[in-house]
Amino acid sequence: MREYSSSEIRNVAVVGHGASGKTTLVDALAFVSGSSKRHGSVRDGTALTDFAPEETERKYSINLGCAYAEWMDAKINLIDAPGYLDFHGDAISALAAADGALVVVSATAGVEVGTEKMFRQAVERKDPVLFVVSLLDKENASFDRVYESIKSRLTTKVIPVEIPIGEGVDFTGIINLFSRKLHSYKKGTKSGEYDEVDVPEDHRAQFDRYYQELIETIAATDDSMLERYLEGQEISREEAIAAMKEGMKQGALFPLFCVSAELTYGTRALLTKIVELMPSAYEMEELHAFTGAVGDRTTEIHARDDQPFTASVFKTLTEPHVGDVSFFRIFSGAVANGQEVFNASRNIAEKLGHLSVSQGKDRTEVPRLHAGDIGCVAKLKNTHTNDTLSTREQPIRLPDIRLPEPLVTFAVHASARGDEEKVQQGLHRLHDEDPTFSTHYDPETHETIVSGVGERHLEVSMAKLKRKFGVTAELTKPRIAYRETIRGKGEGQGRHKKQTGGRGQFGDCWVRLMPLPRGEGYVFDDQIVGGAIPSKFIPAVDKGIQEAAARGVMAGYPMVDFKVECFDGSYHSVDSNEMSFKMSGILAFRVVAPKCKPVLLEPLDEVEVRTPDGYLGDVMGDISARRGQILGTLPSPDGLGTTVKAVVPQAEMHLYATHLNSMTHGYATFTRRFRGYEEVPAEAAQRIIADAAKPEELVEA
Repeated sequence: MREYSSSEIRNVAVVGHGASGKTTLVDALAFVSGSSKRHGSVRDGTALTDFAPEETERKYSINLGCAYAEWMDAKINLIDAPGYLDFHGDAISALAAADGALVVVSATAGVEVGTEKMFRQAVERKDPVLFVVSLLDKENASFDRVYESIKSRLTTKVIPVEIPIGEGVDFTGIINLFSRKLHSYKKGTKSGEYDEVDVPEDHRAQFDRYYQELIETIAATDDSMLERYLEGQEISREEAIAAMKEGMKQGALFPLFCVSAELTYGTRALLTKIVELMPSAYEMEELHAFTGAVGDRTTEIHARDDQPFTASVFKTLTEPHVGDVSFFRIFSGAVANGQEVFNASRNIAEKLGHLSVSQGKDRTEVPRLHAGDIGCVAKLKNTHTNDTLSTREQPIRLPDIRLPEPLVTFAVHASARGDEEKVQQGLHRLHDEDPTFSTHYDPETHETIVSGVGERHLEVSMAKLKRKFGVTAELTKPRIAYRETIRGKGEGQGRHKKQTGGRGQFGDCWVRLMPLPRGEGYVFDDQIVGGAIPSKFIPAVDKGIQEAAARGVMAGYPMVDFKVECFDGSYHSVDSNEMSFKMSGILAFRVVAPKCKPVLLEPLDEVEVRTPDGYLGDVMGDISARRGQILGTLPSPDGLGTTVKAVVPQAEMHLYATHLNSMTHGYATFTRRFRGYEEVPAEAAQRIIADAAKPEELVEA
């Protein structure tokens, strides 16, 4: 392929809800343009950008995929984004690498939660947006219903540029309002070929209505054009295209197209409109970036070859026998194959060997890429998603892509004994590939914890772990890090005496335990007078009590927020030593703590749920059923619902994200952060204590 300058490049993210036809559309656009040699299918597992085994097996996108279409002397970089919310991180990364969005809406399902989220994300980024109604050849398809749904749920500024002739099995053509012609398709067309004919008389009224609406909307974006329109003057196609492009840039209008990607109907006109309406990389506004690894100053960067090289790594894929493949968008400067660049995020030099462009799973090595283009390279030493590549002379850090926080948490265990280390290595590699997947070891519960955006996200991650790293792991509900404390005072003796024929062991201490305010931790107070216990043995008593407190007295959880006063004791001049007094401290705690009204404490999270008002009652009722305390409600900052603030026990939050998505059809979101510890209600405490007394395998089950 030839080299393309920034003015010839269009970077487009293809986004929308799952199963709306995005991957099929990307495949069709690349094929119809001639840039891809085969027309694949999601159903057959041969789609261009769904090539990972997890994707071909499940029939939906999991990772973002990159492809390109060469059309009208332009290169269209197509970034196929996953539609399901579990993989929302890659969809956000796709938008970050693009300059505009193709929002795909199913003609059968209409606007869904994924459609709304991605449209609002694109608008928030001030990206120009094209709507595409897909699957018009399917049963129950309705262009008019989708159009009205977009107007009522997304934006009133949507305007059809094309209208279909027939729907479902009767879908045979598309009226292009700009050319005022009907594109008539023949069954069996392979590359979107059509006959251009006059609009049939029986569709003239429909055409006139939509054409009038289109021209009026375009004219309204420009005062002089509106004046000419009102005077009855003709507005040329070139003027209309230029005005629409400017209107899209300003967010004043959103054109609507229609296709059947499987049949390739509408794909050629869509390719043309992408080139004509989407901004080139050169036309995009400057970006503000940080200079240097520390980033204490900002600078502007432009999509020009004569500027220093700056690129953002927006995706990392790990491939067996290849290693990490880094996908990057060049925001300024050009880069050559084999060139050394500088990763300012990690203060390391990298060599871009085998510089390539991606067409699905196939990569074509290129000698050079220019400002605005998208490329990939394998086997970088220490570069990951969200890193910035620049030059050592002028190091730059671009702002990080704001990815969703992991919300679903499980404990993970190696299925086979001896695979623990392999599992750990694989989990960390998965995090490098997908920052929305995280892992850490919890020293309190002695479990490895993994977190993801959703259950499906983690299930797919475990499938990747098995395929890529050859180890299997099981997910279980994570243990809760309960605590124990006391509500009363008590005192008693800990006496350790052991005689074995030689030198014996003797330690004797009297201690007093009392509660402290929540969060105060542990305090040891030495009140020994007169040498009842030699000062050198006092720390051993303290150590023994702390060791015993770490195992608690009710259910084996650490005891916190209490004070110990060591006020008396005795010793033996020969048999006493540090170990003896440590044992006496352990025994003293075991004797006294049960007399001090011990109670269980549970960790609480402060939760904020943003929900549409229609689900508010269900959300609040569910929080109450989880033993949550509602702190209050207030209108959401985006004006799209209500924010509920509550405090909920961590034990009740497992799989809350899944339940909330189901309850609100994916429209509600939530955040959580640790709040502190509070006493467990008596009934719940009894269950926890009973579970702690069971063998571990029964508790896991």
